[in-house]
Amino acid sequence: MSDVALNINGAKMQVSAPAGETLLSVLRNRLALTGTKYGCGEGECGACTVLLDGHAVKSCQTLLSDAAGARITTIEGLEEHGQLTPVQQAFLDEGAYQCGYCTSGMIMRATALLKVTPNPTPTQIVSGMNGNLCRCGTYPRIVAAVQHASTLAATRSSATHSSATRSSAQGAAR
Repeated sequence: MSDVALNINGAKMQVSAPAGETLLSVLRNRLALTGTKYGCGEGECGACTVLLDGHAVKSCQTLLSDAAGARITTIEGLEEHGQLTPVQQAFLDEGAYQCGYCTSGMIMRATALLKVTPNPTPTQIVSGMNGNLCRCGTYPRIVAAVQHASTLAATRSSATHSSATRSSAQGAAR
């Protein structure tokens, strides 16, 4: 056992665990962050996807020692100021889940995809989501949700920019 420094969802913490333990095991069993799911345990299904320094990784295949010092984001840490992210909201709006088991991994993968490709085509979405499986087959709704999330994110960004511009202009007028 060794103490490993982690930054999970913006909180710095020490975890005492064997360095060879998987990040998934630590998240679920030691930190009670159960939104990240155990699916296949072999890195094939993507149910365990989290963000490591903003990149989607399969936590069942990521050793704790490899995550030390990185910025780890789980589904529990995505919300922004008490509000769902555009991706989370879009998954709800589009009904892009059925049993829900793959949903957290899909949302994390979609979040990473939209960071690098803010306005993806359906083909880019399919390619970017490759490696995350939905056993219920809601793929068309998942693609629609990612497209919708892209629009929501652009709308929020535009609204935030407009609000900041108005505040700045009002301050200058005073």
